[in-house]
Amino acid sequence: MNRRKLFILIIFLFSILLLLIDFPSKFKLQEISLPFSDKKIDIPDLSFDPKNVSLGYGDFRISRDLSYRLGLDLQGGTQLTYEVDMNEIPEVDRESAFESVRSIIDRRINLLGVSEPTIQTVRAGDAYRLIVELPGISDTEEAINLIGQTAQLNFWEGDANAAIDEREATDSAGLLKQSLTAILSNNPKETDLSGKDLKRAQVIFDQQSGVPQVQIEFTQDGAKKFAEITKRNVGKIVAIVLDDEVISAPVVQQEIVGGSAVITGSSDVDEARRLSIALNAGALPAPLELVAQSTIGPSLGKVSLEKSLFAAIIGFLTVALFMFYIYRREGFLACIALGIYALMVLFIFKLIPVTLTLAGIAGFILSIGMAVDANILIFERMKEELSHGKPRKIAIQNGFKRAWPSIRDSNITSIITTIILFYFGSGIVRGFALTLFIGIVVSMFSAITVSRNLLLVFSSKEK
Repeated sequence: MNRRKLFILIIFLFSILLLLIDFPSKFKLQEISLPFSDKKIDIPDLSFDPKNVSLGYGDFRISRDLSYRLGLDLQGGTQLTYEVDMNEIPEVDRESAFESVRSIIDRRINLLGVSEPTIQTVRAGDAYRLIVELPGISDTEEAINLIGQTAQLNFWEGDANAAIDEREATDSAGLLKQSLTAILSNNPKETDLSGKDLKRAQVIFDQQSGVPQVQIEFTQDGAKKFAEITKRNVGKIVAIVLDDEVISAPVVQQEIVGGSAVITGSSDVDEARRLSIALNAGALPAPLELVAQSTIGPSLGKVSLEKSLFAAIIGFLTVALFMFYIYRREGFLACIALGIYALMVLFIFKLIPVTLTLAGIAGFILSIGMAVDANILIFERMKEELSHGKPRKIAIQNGFKRAWPSIRDSNITSIITTIILFYFGSGIVRGFALTLFIGIVVSMFSAITVSRNLLLVFSSKEK
């Protein structure tokens, strides 16, 4: 029994810590003042900020962002619908190209710094569409421009043996050649060096002027190509072309063997950053067309969040009142266990982290009901044991033991359902499945450990 009391004490202390994390406020603690005394006890430095939780002692520290991640419908943001133009892609390669477009856009958005974006792929007949949700995005135009940029990087040099057909000037390639002809002394020729040979792009600043530039580094094979191009074009211009637009036309001063080059011409740091992001993410295999755009304002998202939290509180209180009315003291202890369960689930949501949407909150609320269901099965088994004249302690132990198979089987079937929903679903369906899955797993732990020990400790003196 002493071990059970110690377990309950640890659970309550742990619950207080979870309460601070789940409903945080900033504080910093380095010492504790003793009551009725001027003495103070130094403790390991403990600081708390939901965006930067820092725990540690001395040089050893662990920092983590434990703020809630809210979805588009709760914090506002933008939803963009794109159609992928597959006209130039062979039929057999369209599925792989579609998936490639999705992964490239995902990398671009993550590099942009958007918190928890959602990208859904939709097939409707011959149409290939992507639905991109950007929670809390502040600059929609920047995101639109970055997502749709094809980022085809090429390098051009002069070719004295090539001739331009004037009829080509009616298409984009011909217009590009005309533009290249005005900076290249000879007829333009595309080299075999392209964005496929790119290893990394990053923003740097000119040491003299401080102007932002984009430094690009090539792969080992790309470095060899670049060295050959610069060697045969010393004193000449090598044009850098992005998406059929000349963005830089530097004069080669000497052969460059380091596999590195600098793209100039960015007007500010943001432009240079967008270029580096597009280059790092790779080129889109097919162009995109923005076909729909919708925006949810922060105020509307705030209203949805407030209503969801109100519904969760009402649901919790209703269940608590029902349990107390039907099962009295056992119901009260079950409500305590339910509160601890809720703190654990919210902490896991922060720790993973889980992006909370309206559907996700619905899954959490549903899991509360399922957690209570386990307690009801246990209490009803206890009643049967007591009705047969069993001592209360034995009735509690048998109640948990005989209710466990039913709890286990029902929860396992629910877990299988959530896994199927998460695997085959998308968007809000996956959010619902994930929160429900976490809630079910934690409820099994809560019912068998927390509720059981609470009943055994507070019913130890009864026969």
